[in-house]
Amino acid sequence: MLTPRERVSVSELEFASPVQLDPLAAPDGGLTLADAGSTTKILVRAGSDTAAATALAVPYGQSRQGDDGILICGSRPDEWTLYAPAGQSAQVTASVPTGGFVTVIDLTHGRAMIRMSGRSSVSALAKVCNIDLADDMVPAGAVFSAAVAGVSCDLVRDDRDGQRTYLLTCERSFGRYLFVALADAGIEFGIDVPEGWTLH
Repeated sequence: MLTPRERVSVSELEFASPVQLDPLAAPDGGLTLADAGSTTKILVRAGSDTAAATALAVPYGQSRQGDDGILICGSRPDEWTLYAPAGQSAQVTASVPTGGFVTVIDLTHGRAMIRMSGRSSVSALAKVCNIDLADDMVPAGAVFSAAVAGVSCDLVRDDRDGQRTYLLTCERSFGRYLFVALADAGIEFGIDVPEGWTLH
């Protein structure tokens, strides 16, 4: 006997984060590490001659904050990643013009996201990533990909209130490990890591 099931869009489901932990912060405020996995994450691939490409209008390697609160990132040539507050997948997806060669994919449930902030974020991140994070190489708004603690990640320098901030996203299955690796790197800078959340 078959039991009828109600159809539910994945975008309507609550995000179950692989990081079940409150934000970690150094006492002096120099470093904060927080789970941002519930952020809406939409991938757009569009030909350069499409209305979607014209509307997004962010070059590869750069980002900008839209008037609607969506962070638009030029992730790769003819590819953008859109980040918005949690629960906005349907709205963000619907905002992208779909005429022509355009693909819109909701990655919200497939990607973990971590926000690393503070004046010590560069030094802590440098311990697990070999990218030169100096301002002239990675200015505010920069979008790039790198291996972080051996995990393939997409990163955005998304400074907030004058404070250096990085958003890191990776495959959801690596989310907990990545958070643990970043927390471990932050111990030197004052992060107090709970038992079970360090590499050693």
